[in-house]
Amino acid sequence: MRPQIKRICIYPKDVERITGKSYRQSVRLLQAIRKDLNKSDTDFLTIEEFCSAKGLRVEDVEPFIVG
Repeated sequence: MRPQIKRICIYPKDVERITGKSYRQSVRLLQAIRKDLNKSDTDFLTIEEFCSAKGLRVEDVEPFIVG
């Protein structure tokens, strides 16, 4: 049996599912976190970075990550 591949990056659609905010608000939230972490607009955010920035546990967020 093949192991299930998990993503390490988080996208606005994932944030939308987690927070219930609109897609555009999710994009803004990710942009604000990138700015706080001194990342460029083209850098990816990991799920761990998102969780630590928002005070969430990775275990609570993982069920909302599809794919």
